[in-house]
Amino acid sequence: MTRVVVLKAARLLHLLAGDRVIHTYQIALGPNPVGHKERQGDGRTPEGTYILDWRNPNSAFYRSIHISYPNERDRETARRLGVHPGGDIVLHGLPNGLGWLGASHRQRDWTLGCIAVTNEEMDEIGELVPNCTPIEIRP
Repeated sequence: MTRVVVLKAARLLHLLAGDRVIHTYQIALGPNPVGHKERQGDGRTPEGTYILDWRNPNSAFYRSIHISYPNERDRETARRLGVHPGGDIVLHGLPNGLGWLGASHRQRDWTLGCIAVTNEEMDEIGELVPNCTPIEIRP
């Protein structure tokens, strides 16, 4: 896998090999998805280029993969605003025990700023996307 591209407005996540899209998934975001994440609790998903850097075996969500937010630019913006940038932004499946919701979870944006797919989709993504894969999150 070369990279992951998220199109927030379209609610799509693409897995790319080179420039070729090999898989596309519909996603759910946070309740306030327009704009770049600036502070903890704003309900936004960050925008920019990050790294899918590690997996959390103790996550409250199915198979979560951590996104390297905040980066230095994000921390500087938060410092200027006098706020905490937040963190713990991940790509994940459904909350543990709620996998039965399946695709219906996409009927509304419900995460706290993360990117959510179904558990089955997260199984596919987990197999195809190794740690240290770049993720570009676009508006």
